[in-house]
Amino acid sequence: MTGICVIVGATGAMGASVARRLSTEGRRVLAIARNAEQLDALAAELHTAGRGGGARHAGVVPCVADIGDPSSVAAIRGTLDAAGVTRVDLALMAAGLPVGGSLDVMPTEDLALAAGFKSVATLHLLRAVEDRLVEGSRFVAVAGSLGLEPGPADAAPGTSNAALINLMRQLSQRKGADGVTVHTLAPGPVETPRLREFARRESAETGVPEAEIWQRYISRTSTGRLPSLDEISWFVSTLLAPQASVLHGAVVSLDGGVRRNLF
Repeated sequence: MTGICVIVGATGAMGASVARRLSTEGRRVLAIARNAEQLDALAAELHTAGRGGGARHAGVVPCVADIGDPSSVAAIRGTLDAAGVTRVDLALMAAGLPVGGSLDVMPTEDLALAAGFKSVATLHLLRAVEDRLVEGSRFVAVAGSLGLEPGPADAAPGTSNAALINLMRQLSQRKGADGVTVHTLAPGPVETPRLREFARRESAETGVPEAEIWQRYISRTSTGRLPSLDEISWFVSTLLAPQASVLHGAVVSLDGGVRRNLF
């Protein structure tokens, strides 16, 4: 029995890329984001692509919700009920942080928000779909390599992603016996508009030219280029293969060789 793939942050660069790939592969997608217009645009894009022939596109069900708010749990559940969904094949937390900045300039209240945002949002997602997770379902979160190897200007993503990695490890120990596998992705720098914005912000804070900061991202890889959204989306889609259960509980680096430590 085929269920639905739930994507939080579906209108962001990474979430939208995953939604497009899964839809192209014939999988139904529940797309969650705060902006109704952007969700409708994504749904219309994939609907038009499906009518155009070629790749087989499944339907996209939009759900307007702020995953950082407890009300999102009821909103997601209600949308799943209305769509007649009884099984969630994959639930992906891909929402980005709403704050940023280095320790030098970041307000303490923003750091407090960053520290808890992804963990709280992921728990909201779990509570929204938990009764529809069955044997073979995948519960996935995008953390990022800064949770493992933070830099001097990475206060928000470093703190938030470290907490999320810990939470996902806890969830893996709780859900594995049910046949639900838990996966944490650590992409590292990916070629996205969001990363460009990080580079602009760091440049404004430090005075270092933006081009130099961008080249620093690239130089950390051992491939000489940043991973693409298409490559990340491909990996997410492979998690739906039965054999992907072997990755349960793991933190998977998708960074083009940025991480070099042994542990």
